[in-house]
Amino acid sequence: MYKSFSMELAGRTLTVDVDRVAKQANGAVLMHYGDTTVLSTATASEKPREGIDFFPLSVEYNERLYSVGKIPGGFNKREGKASENAVLTCRVIDRPMRPLFPKDYRNDVTLENLVLSVDQDCSPELTAMLGSAIAATISDIPFDGPCATTQVGMVDGEFVFNPTAAQKEVSDLHLTVASTRDKVIMIEAGANEVPEAKMIDAIFAAHAINQDIIKFIDTIVAECGKEKHSYTSFAVPEELFAAIRELVPAEEMEKAVFTDDKQMREENIRTITDKLEEAFSEKEEWLSFLGEAVYQYQKKTVRKMILKDHKRPDGREITQIRPLAAEVDLIPRVHGSAMFTRGQTQICTITTLAPLSEAQRLDGLDEAETSKRYMHHYNFPSYSVGETRPSRGPGRREIGHGALAERALLPVLPGEEEFPYAIRTVSETFESNGSTSQASVCASTMSLMAAGVPIKRPVAGISCGLVTGETDDDYLVLTDIQGLEDFFGDMDFKVAGTDNGITAIQMDIKIHGLTRAIIEEAIARTKEARTFILHGVMEAAIASPRAEVGPYAPKIIQIQIDPQKIGDVVGQRGKTINAIIEQTGVKIDITDDGAVSICGTERAAMDKAIELIRIITTDFEAGQIFVGKVVSIKEFGAFLEFAPGKEGMVHISKISKQRINRVEDELTLGDMVKVVCLGKDKMGRISFSIKDVK
Repeated sequence: MYKSFSMELAGRTLTVDVDRVAKQANGAVLMHYGDTTVLSTATASEKPREGIDFFPLSVEYNERLYSVGKIPGGFNKREGKASENAVLTCRVIDRPMRPLFPKDYRNDVTLENLVLSVDQDCSPELTAMLGSAIAATISDIPFDGPCATTQVGMVDGEFVFNPTAAQKEVSDLHLTVASTRDKVIMIEAGANEVPEAKMIDAIFAAHAINQDIIKFIDTIVAECGKEKHSYTSFAVPEELFAAIRELVPAEEMEKAVFTDDKQMREENIRTITDKLEEAFSEKEEWLSFLGEAVYQYQKKTVRKMILKDHKRPDGREITQIRPLAAEVDLIPRVHGSAMFTRGQTQICTITTLAPLSEAQRLDGLDEAETSKRYMHHYNFPSYSVGETRPSRGPGRREIGHGALAERALLPVLPGEEEFPYAIRTVSETFESNGSTSQASVCASTMSLMAAGVPIKRPVAGISCGLVTGETDDDYLVLTDIQGLEDFFGDMDFKVAGTDNGITAIQMDIKIHGLTRAIIEEAIARTKEARTFILHGVMEAAIASPRAEVGPYAPKIIQIQIDPQKIGDVVGQRGKTINAIIEQTGVKIDITDDGAVSICGTERAAMDKAIELIRIITTDFEAGQIFVGKVVSIKEFGAFLEFAPGKEGMVHISKISKQRINRVEDELTLGDMVKVVCLGKDKMGRISFSIKDVK
C-alpha cells in the first residue's frame, strides 16, 4: 500500500505518491501535476567520502522522449547527454537546496528526477523541483526543509502562476522563485523589460504561494517523514582554530586578504598555509582540516571587515564599481566583436550572423520550442583564473552562464521579419575575478551593435553581494562583487536589464533565505549600477547599432511570394532552386508562408537570384520582356530557358524581321537573347518573339 496526497495548485491538481515506487532510495515520491509525471528520489551514501572539503551533492534531471511520444532523432535512438534545458533545470534545483544541507556533511547525496510523462500545461521542471524538495524532506538525510518553488508569468500586465503553454507563449515574464517558511532562497528570471517594482511584486506573490505548498509538504512529512540519520561531522576542531590564531593574528590575516590583486592575495594565503603546515607537521589529525580552517579564517576576516568596518578587500566603497573599460572591433574579419573589462574580469564577445536555416534545432520535451534562432555560448578557460587544466568542453557552469546572458538579451533582439538572421554570440573569458556572466551581457550587447544587429535597447548587467550578521537587520549589500566577496559572502544577485526594466535575474545564496528588504535593496542597487554602465561606459564605445552588417557578414534580402508558387521555385526534387543557387552562388531559404530569404556576399548575385525567383513566380502576360538562353533548336523554332526550370518557344517566324529558312541561320545553342512574351500558344506553351522587342 502507498499513501497519496493532493492539493490544488494554480488551478491544477498536484498529487504526491509516497512508498509507491523506488522504495530503496532514502526518499522517493511519484509526482503528478496534471498529466505530468516525474519520479523524484533522494539517496545518500552510508559513509562520508574521504579526502574532500565540500558537501558532495549531485542533481540529475533525466528527460525521456517517450514522455512526449517521441523517438530520439539521429542514428542512435537512445537519449544521450543531458540537454541544455536539463542542465539548467539541475542548476535551478541545486541552488535553493544546497544551502539547506549541513555544511559539515560529507556523505554523497544524489537528487534524481526521471520525467515519465509531460502535460505541456504542467511544467515537468517545476514538478521535479517540488519532487526533489519533498523527497529530501521526507528522507532520513539531514536536510533543513521543506522548501517550495513557484513559476510566475505575466500576461497583459497580470501575474499568472505556473503558466500553461499558451500563457508562456505570450508572457512578458518567466520567473521561478523558491522559498523556505520565512524567506526567499532562489530567484531565476527572464523578462521583457519588466520594471523593478513589478518584479519585486511578482517575487513575493510567488513566495506567498510557496507558503501554501510548504504547509502541504508538512502534512506529508507528518505521516511519512523519516527520522534524520546521524552522521560524521567534518567541522574544524575549535582547538585548531585557537592554534591558528596564535600563529597568525587577525591583523596578519587582514593584511594578507585585503588587496585588489587576486594573484597577490593567493600568494599571501599560500605563504600562511605553508607556515601552518610546517608548524602542525606533527599533528596529522589537524592537517586534514587545515585547508578548511584557513578558508574559514579568511571568510571570518573578510566578513567582519566588510560588515563591521565597511571595508572591502580592494579598498572600494560599498557602492563603488571596479574600474570599467569597453571597446569594439578589436578582432578583424569577424561579423562583430567587443570587449568589456571590470577590474580583473574581462570578457570578449564575438557575434556571427547566418541564414535562418542555421538556427539550432531542438529535440526536447517542450513542443513549443523546436528551434533556437539566437544562441549565446560562454567559455571559461583555466588561464582566465591563472590555473592549468585540460579543456573538456562546457560544464554546467558554462552552460548556465551562457543561458543567463542569452536570456538577458533575447527581449531586445529584432524579429525575424526585421532582421532575418540566425545569431550566435560567443563570450570568451580572458580574465575572471567575479561576475563574468554579467560582463558577458555587456560585451554581447556591444558586439551585437557592432555587427549591425538592430537591437531595441542596450542591455547591461551587474552583480550585488551580501554579508549578514546575527539578525535579519544586520546586513550589508555590496555593489559589483569580486571573486573573494562572492566566495566568502552570502549572495550573488545578478541582474541584467535596459533603461526600461529587467531582462534577467539569477540569484544564488549560501544562507537560509533573504528578506524583502534585502531583495529590494539589491534590485535598486543593480539598477543604479546598470544605468551607470550603460551611459557612462558602453555608450562611449558604441552608442547605437550600426546601420548595416559588416563587409564580412552575409547579406540577406527577404521577398514574399505566393505560397502556392513555392513548388515552382523548388522544382522537382529541388532541381529549380539548386539551379538558381548554382548560377548565382547564394543561399536560399523558403518558409511555408512564402517568405524567401536570399543570402550572399555580392549584391549583384543576390539581385540576380531575386530576378529569377520573380520570373518563376510571375503569371506571364503579353508584353513582358525577358532574357533567355537558347537550349534547343527545332525546325519550327527555338526553345529558350528564361529562368531555371522555365522555358518558352520562339517560332521561326518570330525570330527575324526578314524571312529565314533555317533557325540555325540566326540562333546557336547557348545564345542569350532578349524576347517579348506573346502569351501562350495553342499547346499551352509560353510563346516569345525576338523581332517584336522594342
